[in-house]
Amino acid sequence: MKPRTRLLTAIPLASALLAVGGAVAYGQLEGADRGVPPVDSASSLEITGVEVDVTAENANAAREEGWRRAQLEGWLMLWSRTTNRPVGEAPRLSESVLNSIVSGIVIENEQIGPRRYIARLGVLFDRARTGQFLGVQGIARRSAPLLVIPVMVTGGTPYSFEFRNEWQRAWARFRTAASPIDYVRPTGSGVDPILLNLAQAGRQGRGWWRIILDEFGAADILVAEVNMHRLYPGGPAVATFTARVGPDYQYLGRFRLRAENGAAIPRMLDEGVRRLDQIYIQALEAGLLSPDPTLIIEEPELIAPPAELIEQQRLEREPQVSTAPAAARPDPARSFSIQVATPDSGAVQQAEISVSGVNGVTSALTVSPSIGGTSTMRVTFGGDAEALAAALRSRGWTVEVVGGNSLRISR
Repeated sequence: MKPRTRLLTAIPLASALLAVGGAVAYGQLEGADRGVPPVDSASSLEITGVEVDVTAENANAAREEGWRRAQLEGWLMLWSRTTNRPVGEAPRLSESVLNSIVSGIVIENEQIGPRRYIARLGVLFDRARTGQFLGVQGIARRSAPLLVIPVMVTGGTPYSFEFRNEWQRAWARFRTAASPIDYVRPTGSGVDPILLNLAQAGRQGRGWWRIILDEFGAADILVAEVNMHRLYPGGPAVATFTARVGPDYQYLGRFRLRAENGAAIPRMLDEGVRRLDQIYIQALEAGLLSPDPTLIIEEPELIAPPAELIEQQRLEREPQVSTAPAAARPDPARSFSIQVATPDSGAVQQAEISVSGVNGVTSALTVSPSIGGTSTMRVTFGGDAEALAAALRSRGWTVEVVGGNSLRISR
């Protein structure tokens, strides 16, 4: 579904905004291209900040040797961080094995000379192949889906998705596969600047938040703030990072970082995202990231009338005694949000077809497609979440009920 259609069908208040100030809203939506799609990191583990300094016969040989050493250093760092054990106890893997489990090298900074190579690199490891050497197959506990809103204050002006910015890019390139936090990262395109602006981040009204969270398939909100002060253009910058959660803007933690010059700001923001992730992980372990129950749209409880009243009304309508058995009344149709990994466009269509064929499903529509990431479907089903989960499992899906009317499925 296109973002503009999503705005008109799902958000009544946004429609009112368009009616009052149509030209302004149109300008906000149709202005500069502000979308920054997040990287798909579901199949990779990443180690950043691997420093190498090597010399060789020529520049190409020095670079190849630098990357080879980065693979080894990256493996040792990954093993130590995953197992919480000293690097010296890590198993020594041959170069051929390292080549098979490393899926890519990320260049953070490099200097190439005639015979010398100095660089800061990141190493991407294939999750499936590396897991057997780490002794783990994945993260045992994950949070509910949490919608993250990056808020940046610079030059005294706060903003979120109003235009592309370095803080938004830092969150988009953050690889979430190694984190137990299930981040829902908006691209910032379409109606995102209207729905997820700074005013909304500090709003406590549950009704509006319920609509937004249902639209993005999330259970709660994370607000990641950075207040950056530059001493002078191109010079040093000091940034204060703050982690908050929930519609009540609950404070979780704060820290400060410094960049020596303008070129070092992206690296500082990447480190800020990594450390904010650690704060959120600690909050999860402390039980502070449980979804706010006031954000869950509860189905109204139907109180059955007394049996005597039912019998009296039946006799008034049908004086004759009927011996035919009463037909069971089907459950009322309900709306559910289903998240599914869609590595390509064909996977989106295949998921829709499969879910549409589930017994009891009357409609299945992808409202937030994400090629190479996680798409969200709006599904209408005659029953509760557990019944829908059982019906999906019968069609070969692995199902996790993440709260309220939200489910996550995979093959």
